Amino acid sequence: MTPTRVALVTGAARGIGAATVDRLVADGCHVVALDSCGGGGLATRADLDGVGARHGDRVLPVVADVRDRAALDGAVALAVDRWGRLDAAVAAAAVIRGGTPLWQTPEADLDELWDVDVRGVWHTAAATVPAMLAGPDPSGCRFVAVASAAGTRGLFHLAAYTAAKHAVVGMVKGLAADLVGTGVTANAVSPGSTDTAMLAATAALYDVPADELAGHQLLQRLLDPGEVAAAIAFCASPAGGVVNGTVLHADGGFTG
Repeated sequence: MTPTRVALVTGAARGIGAATVDRLVADGCHVVALDSCGGGGLATRADLDGVGARHGDRVLPVVADVRDRAALDGAVALAVDRWGRLDAAVAAAAVIRGGTPLWQTPEADLDELWDVDVRGVWHTAAATVPAMLAGPDPSGCRFVAVASAAGTRGLFHLAAYTAAKHAVVGMVKGLAADLVGTGVTANAVSPGSTDTAMLAATAALYDVPADELAGHQLLQRLLDPGEVAAAIAFCASPAGGVVNGTVLHADGGFTG
């Protein structure tokens, strides 16, 4: 019998992260679902508990901040202690800040984006990859970071966010190079305008309805988080090994 795969997902309480937990469970995985549950416009503990409640003992909710490397190490240890292995990690935790040109952007915005969106992915990789390499099947192990269309194109009044997501893409490419010969792969998935709370926050920065942002995508509609989660789940699957060291543009045709 094929062993049950085990995954860790950050930013798991809502949006693309929560949809990814749902999809990985549907694909047969056990999942450690991690979120900071910081409130103040971020996901809450109730959001995270709701994700866990949908799946019973298949999902282990963990409140932890990706800025805290020790917390990531602890979450990985929980996964290995409970299920004996770790096969995939999805770094989906992120914030968005912006709304002004670069020269008017508060340095605190850049600091927060760097700490959460970049350093958080770094911490997730640094904590999870050793467990994958030490596990029973490194050749089937996958690291996936959720980047953004901003990881390829510059976005108006989002210079700091664009810089952070470019860094995520570069980090994944460097990680994939480090993993040559191990069988573990590393990729980024870059969503376009997806119907999430983060997109609502982006639209608020531009003072436009969220639906208006979909007009820049060839599909001419907002993406559903489940659609993006399907792309992430493929990259996180054994079959996804064919994609490595690159970016999967799950953006409805925004970047062309």
